[in-house]
Amino acid sequence: MVSDAQSRLVVGLVGGSHLVNHAYFMLLPPIFGPLKADLGLTDAQLGIALGTVGVVVTALQLPFGSLSDSRSRTSVLAISLTFGALGAMLTATAQSYLWLLVASVVTGIGIAGHHPAHYPLIGTATTPDTRGRAYSVHGFTGALGFAAPPAVVATASTLGVDWRVAIGAIAVVGGVYGAACLLAFDRRVDETITHPTSTEQSGEAPLATRIRNELRTVLASPPILALTVLWFVTSMAGWGIKQYTATLLSVGYPIPDATANFAVSAMLVTGAVLIFAGGWLTDRYSPGPVLVGGYAALVVVASLLALGTLPVLGALALVLVLSATVDGSRPARASLADALSSADSAGKNFGLLTVGISGGAAVAPPVLAVVVERAGVAAAFWVVAGTGVLAIGLTAVVLAVGGSRATESVQLGN
Repeated sequence: MVSDAQSRLVVGLVGGSHLVNHAYFMLLPPIFGPLKADLGLTDAQLGIALGTVGVVVTALQLPFGSLSDSRSRTSVLAISLTFGALGAMLTATAQSYLWLLVASVVTGIGIAGHHPAHYPLIGTATTPDTRGRAYSVHGFTGALGFAAPPAVVATASTLGVDWRVAIGAIAVVGGVYGAACLLAFDRRVDETITHPTSTEQSGEAPLATRIRNELRTVLASPPILALTVLWFVTSMAGWGIKQYTATLLSVGYPIPDATANFAVSAMLVTGAVLIFAGGWLTDRYSPGPVLVGGYAALVVVASLLALGTLPVLGALALVLVLSATVDGSRPARASLADALSSADSAGKNFGLLTVGISGGAAVAPPVLAVVVERAGVAAAFWVVAGTGVLAIGLTAVVLAVGGSRATESVQLGN
């Protein structure tokens, strides 16, 4: 039985790691301008550098998940925090495009490890009636992490400080936090949390055999595969909302660009805060109803905005909660995934789910760009509403094929 103190400590440490790792994910976009000026890079080169991070993150999800399940969750966490800080420092000191690409690869290695380590740690350290709130803390700190680099770079620019100092400061803070986090796990967290409970060891088998076995294990779980598709769909919806809400307000409603951008910022803050409400509702009622309710709200809100007939204040009010329809369901999705995972498969499962997130983030921008170009921005919101309908159906599929585990999660609050 994990004590409340241990549970709070693990959730806090993992939350801090989530903030740091998401900050590493957002290093490049705020410094695109300086990188062009200092290194003479083009938009295409910067896009490749940013894409390299995503490719590495996606490619390493299952290997890191397997390591987390078979060896040690904190070993994956150590790789994540160490390589992330090193990649940030390499970015801060980049003197050429090749250097920046190497930094992107190293940063990607660091970012890749955080989900396969974080989710099993939280799942093991919490009880079913507190897990939703724990995942809401995780989601909130991740949102703060995405916001940190733009704020740090903007502050540095305002103070006349070079961008390299700003990124270097993020690397140093992340490195110091990483060392403190790992020390705390080593000295204060029980091994039953940091190491898998499974005693099966496959390290003696040939590498090819181990890879086949791991893939077979992942693909043998229809509920997790269905949940991966659900995470893919909701990732698409989330990116569509972030990408086109300001444009919809400016084009579809008589709202100035500055007001539209401010409304989007307020929307993202509201969504981050309402993650906590999603966590509480998940613990109180169960993941299934929270997911269906959130996606139904997404369908309604996105459809009403797409009509373009709302009064301005009504449109702004709906936009304020639009992101929360997706973000608020994140604790429920994570809790449901945890309920469908065994102790020795959580790392791989959450690694696969993260592939779904990455895939949605990769597919949504080009697909929605084509929709907007051919049919207008309102059409993109009809697509977002359609993803909400699809998400409701996928949730039903996950609960149906999940069998007793999913049913128990719905009936008993995970």
